[in-house]
Amino acid sequence: MAPNGFSKNKIGYLSEPSKKNAETILRIQIFLDGKMFGPGKIDGRMGQFTRKAVAHYNFGYDLKYDNYYKVINESNATIEELFTTYAIKEEDLNFVGEVSFEPSEQAEIDYLYYRSILEFSAERFHSDEKYLTKINPEIDWGKVTEGTVIKVPNVTPFRIEDVKKDKSFQRERKLSNRLVIVDTTQKIVAIWEKKKILAMFPITPGQEKFIHRGDWVIQNMITTPTFRWDQSMLETGKRSNEAHLLPPGPNSPIGIFWAGLNKGGIGLHGTSSPHTIGRSRSAGCVRLANWDVVRLSDLVRPGAKVEMR
Repeated sequence: MAPNGFSKNKIGYLSEPSKKNAETILRIQIFLDGKMFGPGKIDGRMGQFTRKAVAHYNFGYDLKYDNYYKVINESNATIEELFTTYAIKEEDLNFVGEVSFEPSEQAEIDYLYYRSILEFSAERFHSDEKYLTKINPEIDWGKVTEGTVIKVPNVTPFRIEDVKKDKSFQRERKLSNRLVIVDTTQKIVAIWEKKKILAMFPITPGQEKFIHRGDWVIQNMITTPTFRWDQSMLETGKRSNEAHLLPPGPNSPIGIFWAGLNKGGIGLHGTSSPHTIGRSRSAGCVRLANWDVVRLSDLVRPGAKVEMR
């Protein structure tokens, strides 16, 4: 018998809708997220990135990609509580404000805020707005104030207040010698040290015509980047003289972190739309959820090689 009474060793049993299966999947997601094998948004559903996170975690232990014994047993032993609570703080509200969807108007403000406390909360707990609404049916998100207590997945939160302004990262012998593999077909980025896989995160690669496959190097890494929004660049890959310089913030098209390659204008960066990771296409860069991209500086540094496949 499989763990917890499941009769199969493959994904089939976890795909069958039931409260028990949803809890098992949620526990796996929380466990893998903490191990730097990003399952995508935390939602208790067996999506493509949860499958890929399990597969790559297993690879590090020479297990078959669809063997769920290890992650089920380890997540059961490690994750006691699936949910926790969070009380909205006064300082949280400082990151929420009105933000136009028009780049010309965005360029006129000094920060690209979260548009709602729901958006803030979803990103903080590696989830999405629909899932937080589902597990908090009693909350009127339009009336959330300081002190409102919400139910959230029990993950290590993404604390945007800890992201320092304009912090750059220098070479570091060990981290600069690691390898970053960007798989544009599988829509993942993996961090390797010699023959050992250390981490994996979901991505949105560039449009096929803009993908720069080959071997590159990370040249610079910085938090809270500004962004030159150029419609021509996004549509054709060519710069024009008509552009808008957008301020930093979580709703910046490149999120809160930039890792630039030795290929002009191309890098690994965050996003203003984490729910679209893996589904939509960018103009040429590699997008990660802000809660994942911010972890890159703990894994690699400038000088690290990037293999774009």
